[in-house]
Amino acid sequence: MGTIAAFDEIMGAVDATAPRPELSALQRWLDQTPVSELRRRQQAAETTFRQLGITFAVYGESDAAERIIPFDIVPRVFLPDEWARLSEGLVQRVEAINAFLDDIYGARKILRDGVLPPDLIFGNPQFRPEIAGMRPPHGVWAHICGIDLVRTGPDDFFVLEDNARTPSGVSYMLENREAMLRLCPELFRQFRVAAVDSYPDRLLATMKSVAPHGVMAPTCVVLTPGHYNSAYYEHSFLADSMGVELVEAADLVVDDDIVWMRTIAGRVKVDVIYRRVDDDFLDPLVFRPDSMLGVPGLIAAYAAGNVAILNAPGNGIADDKAIYSYMPDIVRYYSGAEPKLKNVETWRCREPEALAYVLDHLDELVVKLVDGSGGYGMLVGPTATRVQIEHFRAALIAEPHRYIAQPTLALSTVPTLVESGVAPRHVDFRPFVLTGGDGVQVTPGGLTRVALREGSLVVNSSQGGGTKDSFVLMPEEPDPWTQVQGSSADGEIRSEGDR
Repeated sequence: MGTIAAFDEIMGAVDATAPRPELSALQRWLDQTPVSELRRRQQAAETTFRQLGITFAVYGESDAAERIIPFDIVPRVFLPDEWARLSEGLVQRVEAINAFLDDIYGARKILRDGVLPPDLIFGNPQFRPEIAGMRPPHGVWAHICGIDLVRTGPDDFFVLEDNARTPSGVSYMLENREAMLRLCPELFRQFRVAAVDSYPDRLLATMKSVAPHGVMAPTCVVLTPGHYNSAYYEHSFLADSMGVELVEAADLVVDDDIVWMRTIAGRVKVDVIYRRVDDDFLDPLVFRPDSMLGVPGLIAAYAAGNVAILNAPGNGIADDKAIYSYMPDIVRYYSGAEPKLKNVETWRCREPEALAYVLDHLDELVVKLVDGSGGYGMLVGPTATRVQIEHFRAALIAEPHRYIAQPTLALSTVPTLVESGVAPRHVDFRPFVLTGGDGVQVTPGGLTRVALREGSLVVNSSQGGGTKDSFVLMPEEPDPWTQVQGSSADGEIRSEGDR
């Protein structure tokens, strides 16, 4: 099928004959660089990624360990004013997510005030009653968030979903930038691009800022499920970049509610854990007893205030797509202001009227599992076969509470190198937001994912998508250190620094 008529981020309007003025230099670069040269540079980047071992796994496929996420050489560009608006909205949303998590595992005022139906929380498998009443150090729950955004017009950005458990992809953001600096240096002479290379330092500073009270020189580690995990490269990359230990469950032991790391020199007390292990497997004494990936006693040490866990246990409830549908209300409730980033219109199939509408319009809508991820368990109605639609119809009728539906948006497009040359392909965007004891920081960049198949709206790497570098342009006369930061006290945006 052909591509959906969509906003082109370089050209602007669908029928435009000239690029947007701010991006005319990028269009000239595309016009003047032969496709063969673009292809040579792209292949050089992918060769480097393969040599570095930047791979991901698609579970159930025998060749999973050999796959890299395809890289596209044409960058995606955000103008300074666009980025300023996005950053304000991201800070507001992440602050609301943290307030929501703190509330539902504590006083639950939002339920008493009738903003959310209680069964949406207590009947949700992502809600962890085992940690109710616990509070993480410094009251921060969602330390690392990946907020997936889509664009449909010059000023129209929507949040597609919130990732507050263990969002991945930041290693691709960093490696993509390294590749672009090496292979396309002329673009960085043409554009003032905000740097992203300080992310590991900022992540480490965030970890240290939420260490248990009284710990002056915290020991931080990254906890991985092991090298069979699809994101293992990222776990090892971040640990190495931060200069901290990458550990597995067998490397840790809890004694008298204190977490210790086994080393050849003896035990070392651990104060902060960036865990990339899901809640279910985190502690076999509290969650799944058959877990071999978790640390027995870890939650007891956490409850005693002796260790910080990033992201906090229980955050999965904020990822749930049924909760997502209430995020505008959640933002209003905790911020007292209108959301600066809009949600995509969402039908909750648990509600009879919404279910009836969805069943009547399956060929027009995108239907998702409320706890789905990676592009799995999803129906894209306009591109689905009749058999797929009828399969989803039966699933919806059987378990409507497990699904939400949304309109099929015309996601914006960015020129992309494909087999036939350079052509528009649909994209989404995952910026990374860090929250520590000092406030909220929005990394000036992120992971742009691109649907490489013509007309496809599914950008997930597990479904054949690729990635691009994301250029955030700095103002003409910026402070030499530019990092947007928000304060949970007043939500203001100010400049702080990036190398």
